[in-house]
Amino acid sequence: MLSRTTLLTVVLPLVVVATLLGSVAVVRRLHRPSRRWGDIVRSRLVMGVPWGSLLVMGFVFCVYLFVQDGITNFENPVVIPFRAYSYFYPTGMLAAPFSHAGSGHLIGNLSGATVVAPIVEYAWGHYPEGRGEGSFSSWHANPWVRALVIFPLAVLAIGVLSSLFALGPVIGFSGVVFAFAAFALVHYPIVTLVGLLGVQSVLLTLYRALQVPIGVYVARPRPPSAPSWAGIAIQGHALGFFLGLVLGVAVLRRRNRRPDAVRIWLAILLFGFVQGLWQIYWFADENVYVLFQGPGVLVVTALALVVTVAIAGSDRSLVPERLERRLPLVGRSADSPVGRPLEMAGDGDDRTVGARLERIGELASGAVDRRSRLSAVTPRRTATMLVLLVFAIVAGMAIPVNFFVYEDAASSSETAVEVEDYTIEYAEGVENELTSPVQVGPFAEAFSVESSGVIVTSDRRHVWSEVVPAHSLAFTGEAEIAVGGPGWRETVHVERTGWEPVGNDTVYQVEIWADGEAPQLAHESNASQADVRIAGRNVTVASQDGEFVLEVESPGADEVDTAPLPSPDEPTTAAGVTFEREDDTVYATAEGTQVAVASEETYN
Repeated sequence: MLSRTTLLTVVLPLVVVATLLGSVAVVRRLHRPSRRWGDIVRSRLVMGVPWGSLLVMGFVFCVYLFVQDGITNFENPVVIPFRAYSYFYPTGMLAAPFSHAGSGHLIGNLSGATVVAPIVEYAWGHYPEGRGEGSFSSWHANPWVRALVIFPLAVLAIGVLSSLFALGPVIGFSGVVFAFAAFALVHYPIVTLVGLLGVQSVLLTLYRALQVPIGVYVARPRPPSAPSWAGIAIQGHALGFFLGLVLGVAVLRRRNRRPDAVRIWLAILLFGFVQGLWQIYWFADENVYVLFQGPGVLVVTALALVVTVAIAGSDRSLVPERLERRLPLVGRSADSPVGRPLEMAGDGDDRTVGARLERIGELASGAVDRRSRLSAVTPRRTATMLVLLVFAIVAGMAIPVNFFVYEDAASSSETAVEVEDYTIEYAEGVENELTSPVQVGPFAEAFSVESSGVIVTSDRRHVWSEVVPAHSLAFTGEAEIAVGGPGWRETVHVERTGWEPVGNDTVYQVEIWADGEAPQLAHESNASQADVRIAGRNVTVASQDGEFVLEVESPGADEVDTAPLPSPDEPTTAAGVTFEREDDTVYATAEGTQVAVASEETYN
């Protein structure tokens, strides 16, 4: 008889897959289109397979497994050295667009790429569409070269560009996925929209169902965290989206195609709203974020209109025809040697000869027709220039930030952990170094942000990263940080312990240590007084040299008596007050009165 584990992990997933495949088979027999899907796909792709998309996604998966060491710990890969911190750290710049912060991040981006990358590859095609150009007529017209070389290399180049001009330190394939989406939207807007809004969700649901067929979930508190939109590299997404738009429009122009304007506008508008391109935000203070929701919605709405005009707009001049006729020709005088014969020719009956002579005269005298220049100002060209301008602004804003240089990795704490070129320490209220490149002139205060928590720095890699915020560590009590590089990793452990005086702030210690080393004290908080009095005495919890102590202040006394925090079996005494520990609470007893003064901090 099959065990329960086998039923849940093997049989049930197989039943799910078999049911899905059976549904596809039945629907295929019921649906009889005039042209089979296989024929349609093979008309654009070699053997009907998006080889380039499969290669790229396989490459991204291999980076996660073997470069980030996800094969050792799939849920916790090495992340810190593979972010795009600075132009002076090329490893991060080149690896960031193909690396990921965790398994969920990886699966999310690969599921999106699974939907839109084949659409892009189909739109571009393995078989060339140039006039007079056929398959195998040249190396770049070879279908296999286009599928296995040109398309993957183009995607890799887009990934590197999205990293070079992203507002760092970014990580992830999402910039390329947004470029895929934009390119696909301008070619097949409705199909792409359905794929992104429906098929991707189906893929993710199917993946989770196969991974955990039946899950048991318990309601539990969560640590304080930033809003979901505050963890999204919105500028990187917008950069990839504009890059895909520019390339998609270029291919349409080259092939002289103009899609339906309503479909384009609707698809871009819905995509922008659903994918959060309106979520423009900035940091106001530590753990405080400002969301520019109204301006963001306005930007997405305007973007949909401008892109639609750039793709399907009119080629008629924006200058009224009457005004255009009244504008003079510039660069030729009526009294010039060329002008007089033309004037004579123009007076004759042969208007064709006069027109030809006038054109020759313009060329000979270097004349410029202002009317012809103004007639070139069309809605389509104007909108295209606006798209290029916005693309330049979105890319350009990252340049000063990506020139970030971190040269002083010396820790402010003598107990920081050193692992190769990394320094790991715990600090509170320190300036976030990543915002320093944009602290210029009157905007210095606006871009000055303080950080608290576990901070990892490296002067060789120009890394400065708050990897575990203080409030998260206060919630969980411990954390593991993976540092390293290609081919190696080291785990650093962080642990917080604390005691909470009744009615006041917690007194806590933070210890840090690397694998195989002894824990060492990294931080001690300030003392905190309990909001109770016993026999007229105040009791304060403090941390001194890695030990928790109780300070008792007697009325009229100049000195404060100190006693170590009692253990479960050993009471302590200070200034006539006896302290005992029961479970996780410390009680004070004096003159026949007993009160609770502190309790041990608990974590989730």
